[in-house]
Amino acid sequence: MKKNLLSVIIFLLIAPSCYPQALRSDKILTTLKSELEKEHLYDLNKEKRIKQLRNELDHTDIKNFNNRYALCGRIFEEYHSFKFDSAFVYVRKMITLSEKFNQPENLIKSKILLGSTLLNSGFYKEAFDIVTTINVNGLSDSLKSDYLNLCARLNAGIGDYDNDAYFSKIYRQRSDQDFKSAEITTPSNDFEKTINLAFQPDSVRDKKLTPNFYYNFITGRGLSQHKIAMVATRLSFAYTGDDRILFLALAAINDVRSSTKETLAIFLLGQELFQLNRTDDAYIMMQHAVKNARFYGARNREVQIESILPLVAGKVIDQKQHERDKLLIGFLIFLIVAVILVFVLVVYRRQMQRIKSNERVIKEINNELKSINGKLLESSRIKEEFIGLFFKTCSSYIETLDKVKRRAQHNIKLGKYNDANIVLEKVQIDKEKAQLYDTLDTMFLTLFPNFVTSFNALLKTEDQIWPKTGEMLNATLRIFALVRLGVSELETIAKILDYSVSTVYTYKNRVKVKALVPAEDFERKIMEIKFIDDLQSINTSS
Repeated sequence: MKKNLLSVIIFLLIAPSCYPQALRSDKILTTLKSELEKEHLYDLNKEKRIKQLRNELDHTDIKNFNNRYALCGRIFEEYHSFKFDSAFVYVRKMITLSEKFNQPENLIKSKILLGSTLLNSGFYKEAFDIVTTINVNGLSDSLKSDYLNLCARLNAGIGDYDNDAYFSKIYRQRSDQDFKSAEITTPSNDFEKTINLAFQPDSVRDKKLTPNFYYNFITGRGLSQHKIAMVATRLSFAYTGDDRILFLALAAINDVRSSTKETLAIFLLGQELFQLNRTDDAYIMMQHAVKNARFYGARNREVQIESILPLVAGKVIDQKQHERDKLLIGFLIFLIVAVILVFVLVVYRRQMQRIKSNERVIKEINNELKSINGKLLESSRIKEEFIGLFFKTCSSYIETLDKVKRRAQHNIKLGKYNDANIVLEKVQIDKEKAQLYDTLDTMFLTLFPNFVTSFNALLKTEDQIWPKTGEMLNATLRIFALVRLGVSELETIAKILDYSVSTVYTYKNRVKVKALVPAEDFERKIMEIKFIDDLQSINTSS
């Protein structure tokens, strides 16, 4: 133990002087792209190995537990990070063999492997069910550590999946406790301790523990490709920017070479590149990440990637369009400059008459621009008046329906039941109101698609107001939607929504009291919620 620790210390001291400066992320990304082009060759080699193992299993005596269990284990290891459904089949065979030949330790080991496989594919409930069947009493330290690490990963995975302020916190606390228990059961070795040093604060971390040191540390120890990928992925969380890209790209390269499809590295690499505005590379990585997730059968990872991939693709398209626009602008500038030069030569040759002619042209263009601006202002004013007229007309229509209803009731009192029935059958006030509100909600959310999210950002989490399933806006949100449209008078809002003035007043004050901003500033903040055009421009620029 002391010799091993001494060798690690010597390695820490001499490594910085023996290795060159940190590799550039661009160089390793080029290597990764090259490896991605050869991905199918690595997959063919893996499938060839699996075929040989399966053939060997088919010719093994069914009564020979050790050989059959070992072969199933080797096939499972090949499939474990390659294809979920096949890995599931062979780990189930390992469980069946262990039960058939009464091998309790192998049975527990196989169940732990099954739980890990289910976790990788997002079957959290089923993985929890497997964990509950394992009796930890009497387990060896190694198996107990594997069991605790599985529980920790499972709690961390379900916490990330829930992404909830309350429940996720509970699951992450359980995960931390399980990891600590696993560490107590089987303490980290010298290699793991060296890796853990990377996560110390900068003020404490040894200056010799550079990204370049760790890069050479994990690639120069004869680790398997899959092990390098796992360690590099973990190290990536200790760094940011180009250093993180370095480790994630290293992990992705080794994942490709080992035909690992259940991989987190290339997805995280795509995210990091996207955050650094390297969208072309990010899009390539995200495409491979979603392809791997589909091939393996990692449903949770596939959903996670597909929620981000459209954002990356959209930004790639925007950048390509921006580049085309810059090229076009450059060409137009060149053309304008050329025209100006020709124009100057003509001016000198034709003297003042040409200048006066151009002045008249400019004046005509300015007049046309003024005319166009006037039309735009007029058009804008017409739209504003139209929206106001729309809401007033709808409100008036509801009042008319209400009057018709009263006439019908009057006919009933006079005994004119047939006339009353005819009138009443035509009146569906609730339906008309619902249609009006649906029209209001639809129109408003078309203009302000981010309104509900922006509105709730002004409130504490526990006070936030979200529409129920099937709703677009509820009563409170609808009141403030009208405020955002410029309808500020309580009487007008009450009339449109068929509330009393006091009800509208109560709704508004109830929200303002709970707001994160001063009550007098709340409506101003509501008015600052972006219109759809502003929102799109913000998304494009970001």
